[in-house]
Amino acid sequence: MTVDLDQAREALDSSTDFTIGLEEEFSLLDPSTLSLHNEFERLKAAAVDDEVLATSLVGELISSEVEIRSGRGQSFDEALDFQRSRRRRLFSLATDNGIALAATGAHPWSPWQEQHIIDTPHYRLVADGLQYVAWRNNTFSSHVHVGVRGADRAVAACDAMRPVLPVLLAASANSAFLEGTFTGLHSARTQVFTKSFPRCGVPDALGSWEEYERYVRFLVETNSIVENTQVWWSVRPHFSFGTVEVRIMDAQSRASESTALLALAAACVAQAAIDFDHGKSVQPTANRLIEENMWRAIRFGLDGDLIDLDAGREIPAVEAVRRLVAWTGEARAQLGLDSHLEGLAALLEDGNGAQRQWRAHESGVSQRDIFAQSVAETCESYAEAAVGAGACSEIAR
Repeated sequence: MTVDLDQAREALDSSTDFTIGLEEEFSLLDPSTLSLHNEFERLKAAAVDDEVLATSLVGELISSEVEIRSGRGQSFDEALDFQRSRRRRLFSLATDNGIALAATGAHPWSPWQEQHIIDTPHYRLVADGLQYVAWRNNTFSSHVHVGVRGADRAVAACDAMRPVLPVLLAASANSAFLEGTFTGLHSARTQVFTKSFPRCGVPDALGSWEEYERYVRFLVETNSIVENTQVWWSVRPHFSFGTVEVRIMDAQSRASESTALLALAAACVAQAAIDFDHGKSVQPTANRLIEENMWRAIRFGLDGDLIDLDAGREIPAVEAVRRLVAWTGEARAQLGLDSHLEGLAALLEDGNGAQRQWRAHESGVSQRDIFAQSVAETCESYAEAAVGAGACSEIAR
């Protein structure tokens, strides 16, 4: 059995509560055209002399994508400090190598047929196994890892996160364009990735590590998977890190919004674990009901309504996000997260990335100009002057 469940359980049982790891994905662009640019291998090679980037800059399926990882922080503050340093290094390196970076859930026009799968054993396995499903997945997201001590406790936190996932998706939606088309969706990324990949999206409620282990063993014994990472759920126990990983959110064009949403997702995982410690348990919500909210989040984002699944009535998606903030009060205080949520208030008041894209499209702004604005926002907010004054605003002018 190539999936080591004993090691995974040991990692969780020995984990430290509420450590944080941040992961943010960026598209690699030709700065003159803003089209996707198959340059990951060259960028990775250029990072070899930077001890920090050499290990924190990693590939994600296609050669026109890069992920930057904070590594483990003992707190959200520490993880964010790590991540901000890595972001600055990444943007400086990319600029020096004639590469622009963007953070949206999907590229608005570059054809998937022109993107190259990176040559690693893992991604060769993914591409060979999934074929078109993998080839077409030119999408970009943000992930947060939260340390949760105890395998059963981690599974309980994942179970509690299931109805939270559509709310986080609605808040983070940032991909209205895909394949040269205004899709009429707020998160085209989720439709392409989460609704296409196997073992993806909202998992069943499992109840215990024993049940989770039974499921994974079934997958291995029936030759459905050979790696644990082939379980692509939107929230999952991580086998190596001893964490609960949340994977539902679109990449964010503004660093302040990325930070706020990652902090909110971390607060939700921590609150779920705290509730478990307090003996608070609820009857698991049926997947078919959560999927109603998933579709609403994909289609309407923060402009629409979500269903209060306990009350059986609609509420504005913005109100659903505010309820998450209220629910996570104990976790926010324990983890010191409130200062990192400042960008969330502005997002709920003024609109998220998808809402900005929709408004610009409806006012007649071209697809290219809408994306150019997102690229400029990405550079200005993530690079933090690392690329030099004026460089961000000059991209694709």
